[in-house]
Amino acid sequence: MTESTIRLTGPLDPRTGWTAANCPIGRTLDLVGTRSALLLLREAFYGTTRFADFAERVGISEPVAAARLRELVDHGLIEREPYQEPGQRTRMQYRLTQQGAELFPALVALMQWGDRWLGPAGVELRHRDCGELVGAELRCTGGHHPAVEDLDLVARDRRTQAAHA
Repeated sequence: MTESTIRLTGPLDPRTGWTAANCPIGRTLDLVGTRSALLLLREAFYGTTRFADFAERVGISEPVAAARLRELVDHGLIEREPYQEPGQRTRMQYRLTQQGAELFPALVALMQWGDRWLGPAGVELRHRDCGELVGAELRCTGGHHPAVEDLDLVARDRRTQAAHA
């Protein structure tokens, strides 16, 4: 069996010399780390927009749905916008923001992992134009598809880090 670990380099080696206090995975999970938040995002990708539909489709209580949707709105992943049906009062609907939409590859990776290791689900993603299956994959900016053991975790250059802030 291949050891699927990333090599730590530079000031990150040895591992005991630093902590992952500002880890992007941890920071992301702070925003979307609950099961209900991830499933609400799934529903937003599937086109759900109305509050009651979110709660029902995810199978959570309305108070939990309200709290999670409020958190997703507060973090900029979903936005609220008013709508009104004829003869009804104005209500709010929810839509993904660009920031929220960019989480889709992470959800696809979870879906793909679940199909492989927990058994195929009743749905799959296909490319509308050609009909082929769609999946998440690791790819470097050079176009290569590295295995986990071919990756290095490196300390970000402070100048690069400031440019991303």
